[in-house]
Amino acid sequence: MAKIGIVYHSMYGSTYELASILAQGVDKAGGEGLLRRVPDPLLPDEVKQMEGVAAADQAQSDVVEATVDELPEFDGLILGSPTRYGSNTAQLQNFIDQTGPLWQAGRLVGKPVGFFTGAATIHGGHESTILSLSTFAYHHGMVIVPVGYGLAEEVGSTRTGGSPYGPTHWSPMGDDKEGIDEDEREIALKYAAHFNHIADKLKA
Repeated sequence: MAKIGIVYHSMYGSTYELASILAQGVDKAGGEGLLRRVPDPLLPDEVKQMEGVAAADQAQSDVVEATVDELPEFDGLILGSPTRYGSNTAQLQNFIDQTGPLWQAGRLVGKPVGFFTGAATIHGGHESTILSLSTFAYHHGMVIVPVGYGLAEEVGSTRTGGSPYGPTHWSPMGDDKEGIDEDEREIALKYAAHFNHIADKLKA
């Protein structure tokens, strides 16, 4: 059974919701999806007290905090972050930047890795965020596992989130959409099962 670390940052809860779906998909495929929330030392106290942020923080209160030292123990990693100007958040980047000792020792070489994200607009970084995160994998010598087009037919028909690069969600402000829709959910579940299969094979 593969142990998949789903390491993410989520400020308003949408990326956490997508991370939870990925964990469910891994579990259904026979693996163990382990949610890990990156520490957030950067967020000002006044922002943490905002209604939406505080509610999301409370919803994630039971999620284990991610540590760099634990990463080599996973058989695969799926990293997630909301989009910030077409890239990942400072919180996730701060965590990634602490993996230097793992890089020096080659502790993540050959491990499968995937990425997921979300944005408030269709063109806000669904693809560029995942592409920018992928440089982490190249430097560590990891095996990138994409969604592609053959895995989930929803990738070719979705009008919200989901891409060949990785699972994504569209979270517009207002009432245009509420939560993760069915296309986004199906892409995430199929991807999680596929990722678990790859991790299992590489682990053997």
